[in-house]
Amino acid sequence: MIWNQSWREATWESLQQPWDLVVIGGGITGAGILREASRAGLRALLLEQSDFASGTSSRSSKLVHGGFRYLKNFQIRLTRESVRERERLLKQGRGLVTPLGFLMPAYESDRLPAWMLGAGLILYDLLALSWSHRYYDAFDLRELCPQLNEQGLRGGYRFFDAQTDDARLVLRVIREGVASGGAALNYTQVEGLLRRPSTSRVCGVQVADRIRGQTTEVQAAAVINATGAWADDLRQEIGAPPRLRRLRGSHLVLPSQRLPLTRAVSLWHPWDQRPVFVFPWEGVILVGTTDVDHTQNDLMNPVITKKELAYLLLALQFAFPEQAISEKDVLATFSGIRPVVNTGKADPSRESREHVLWDENGLITVTGGKLTTFRCMATAALKAACRNMPGCPKYRPSDFVLDQPPDADLRLNNIHRKLLTRLIGRYGRHAEQIIACAAPGEIEKIPGTPYHWAELRWAARAEAVQHLDDLLLRRVRLGLLLPEGGLDVMESIRGIVQPELGWDEARWQQECQSYSELWHRCYHLPRQ
Repeated sequence: MIWNQSWREATWESLQQPWDLVVIGGGITGAGILREASRAGLRALLLEQSDFASGTSSRSSKLVHGGFRYLKNFQIRLTRESVRERERLLKQGRGLVTPLGFLMPAYESDRLPAWMLGAGLILYDLLALSWSHRYYDAFDLRELCPQLNEQGLRGGYRFFDAQTDDARLVLRVIREGVASGGAALNYTQVEGLLRRPSTSRVCGVQVADRIRGQTTEVQAAAVINATGAWADDLRQEIGAPPRLRRLRGSHLVLPSQRLPLTRAVSLWHPWDQRPVFVFPWEGVILVGTTDVDHTQNDLMNPVITKKELAYLLLALQFAFPEQAISEKDVLATFSGIRPVVNTGKADPSRESREHVLWDENGLITVTGGKLTTFRCMATAALKAACRNMPGCPKYRPSDFVLDQPPDADLRLNNIHRKLLTRLIGRYGRHAEQIIACAAPGEIEKIPGTPYHWAELRWAARAEAVQHLDDLLLRRVRLGLLLPEGGLDVMESIRGIVQPELGWDEARWQQECQSYSELWHRCYHLPRQ
């Protein structure tokens, strides 16, 4: 399906008919709810105030993991659920969800003794019904990662988790929901909730198209609030008290030449003993993450602070002292906001990462949780919604987290197998169309990235791109991988995408200016 302006107009016109379910929020949780609802035969609509995955779901740590560190807080159920969902995603999302080997060094300065790490990894593997960890002494660990600090190194462990492109995972799940009969609109803001006069229960939403300025009302049997960090704002409309704590996690992006890792390294920060990771992703190195209360006014575009930058650099300098990494080496930064239930703990890292579900006057709110467990959150929310819908079909969650592409996509036998696997993982049934739309030379990689020029063309043509940052920060992640967010290659990008988007010269210049300002404000080093 081509998501262009005519698709958007047709979807907007369809809002006048009654819906079984309206899902507010276009991150991974809302995407999962849309997919499961449409597969269950419900008429489901997803509405996102900005771009799909523009909030936390494009600013996560990119890890599909069981949450080994949650065992330290005795969150056994969350870890068990996470490792099993991780295994499903690895099997069904090849090319999008990939295994990632971790090294966990143990230093003399660590508060947690090495034997306790080993005991935790035994439990971690048992919960996943697999056995993947192994102990190495200090010499062998440095054989696996020569850059590691050898001072005080006692040894360490190897284990496995997984990684993904978070924004592309969201897009794939949403598109599978639409292919099953659902509908989704980005840049469509919910401005209010509709209430039944007799009971005051929520029965729909007032929405505004932020692209064309139109407004309308949408009637629905059930409404799910899957807005993540914004969930309390919507709950306040029905008089519900705030219950969430917004925590910011910030990350650094380094060129792989400065720290050429082949595996992830997870260590305890020398200052506060919080876990910090460093791992290769899409040709760069990601470093994260912080865990601090978010007090900035801007929820949509949080930014790293100088203190967070210093915190992450200190971890790098401790773990890899010979690399002498400084802020001059940072290619980009990004920050996301995690919503957790506020229990008032002094240490934000001790707040539970389990998801929560509230049914308040007909508004069902699902929030918290992790990227890995989005399907579990979606099924829980959908079951709650079905209780409010007379005649709702009995919901049976599928074993499939992602649809398996049809055999037609596998007939691209003139394409290198590795590229084919990547395209099918990221685009599902549309992989064949990406190859078909490519102009001569567009199957080549964009220099310095694992992306191909044809992916830019397809995204501009068929993936609901409304602004340049949609394209470069979420559809094709050049904004995180290239110097200056890709501004240096903008003319090459322009030649491919401007005709597909139908933007005239004035619109193109305006979008470039807006993108440059956004990137330097939110994805660059923090201002002095």
